[in-house]
Amino acid sequence: MFSPGDVVLARVQFTDTFEVKKRPAVVLFEELDNVVVAGVTSNTRMQGVPLSRADGAARECVIKVNYIITLASMMVERKLFSLSAAKRRELHEALLARLALLG
Repeated sequence: MFSPGDVVLARVQFTDTFEVKKRPAVVLFEELDNVVVAGVTSNTRMQGVPLSRADGAARECVIKVNYIITLASMMVERKLFSLSAAKRRELHEALLARLALLG
């Protein structure tokens, strides 16, 4: 079982291919044996919430608030670290800003 704000290593299928790769992701919530996550990228030019080594990341990266996916819980291999309360708030606000576009 994972908690919101856990950064996990998961097997993720990309939208433009059938290929599955292991990638970090941030747990948003878990429900009915599914885990909803936001993808994490090492491409720091992408928009999103930055993560640094001080946050627990292996290297500088970005939480992609525009890449939200649902995974079967068995696709999540392990927890890497947890976001701080301040970083969870920053992610929450970034997600709300994206959802406000539904307006």
